[in-house]
Amino acid sequence: MPSRDVVEAFAQRLEAGDFVGAIEQFYTPDAATYENNAAPMVGRDKLVAKERGVLAAFEEVKAVRVGPSLIEGDNVASRWIFSFTNAEGVTRRLEEIAWQTWQGDKLIEERFFYDPKQLGQ
Repeated sequence: MPSRDVVEAFAQRLEAGDFVGAIEQFYTPDAATYENNAAPMVGRDKLVAKERGVLAAFEEVKAVRVGPSLIEGDNVASRWIFSFTNAEGVTRRLEEIAWQTWQGDKLIEERFFYDPKQLGQ
C-alpha cells in the first residue's frame, strides 16, 4: 500500500511536468499501463520511451490533478486534466481517470480511462 506522501510526491512530479522522471522513480521495472481497453504496454523502459515520444510531439504538456487522489489499500484513483499544445499553438485538453495498483511505494499497473474524442475538439 502506498503512503499518502508517496502518492502526493508522484502527483507533484506530474504537475511539475516531469513525466519521465515520475515513471523512472515510481514505476516498477515490469509495470504495465493500459489506455482505455487497449492491450497493455509493459516495462518501465518502454513506458519511458513512449512518454518521451509523446512529449517530443508537443511544445508543451501540462497536467493538473482535480481534487485529491483516493487511496484504498493498494489502489489509487486520481482525476486529471492534461493540456497538449502543438507547435502551432493549438491546445487540446484531455480529462481522464487514472486507476493505479501499487506494490508498496511503486506503481505496478496503471489504467487510463478517457474519451478519445476529447483530443479532436
